[in-house]
Amino acid sequence: MKISTKGRYALRMLVDLAEHGTNGYVALKDVAERQQISKKYLEQIVPLLSRSGILRTNRGFQGGYQLAKSPEKCTVGEILRLTEGNLAPVECLSREPMECERSGACATLPVWQGLYRVINEYLDGITLQDILDQQRERYANDYVI
Repeated sequence: MKISTKGRYALRMLVDLAEHGTNGYVALKDVAERQQISKKYLEQIVPLLSRSGILRTNRGFQGGYQLAKSPEKCTVGEILRLTEGNLAPVECLSREPMECERSGACATLPVWQGLYRVINEYLDGITLQDILDQQRERYANDYVI
């Protein structure tokens, strides 16, 4: 499984908004500049995040973007499922119910199911707030005397 640029950039954008959007809306050009991501690319991701209810938009003067819910309630798993569609490591697990004709006799299916469970549990256990806290801790311990 490989996370696409869309998934990585969406996560970076939302972490940036969690960090900088506490006092209102943030301009997309500012996010693009800080994250070194093309503004045009972010403009393609915004509608997906807005429709999902993760992102709030405001047009006009003082307009921009902000998180629609608190960083503690937004998980990496949720964001990646929105952008990637599915986090299944193999095709047969990407559909419910499983449509593979071999699933009843497949010796490797439990391996893929276990991996899928671990991926989801791990990514659903990390919030945007966790990423911010980890980043602050890393920079707090990065000092020189």
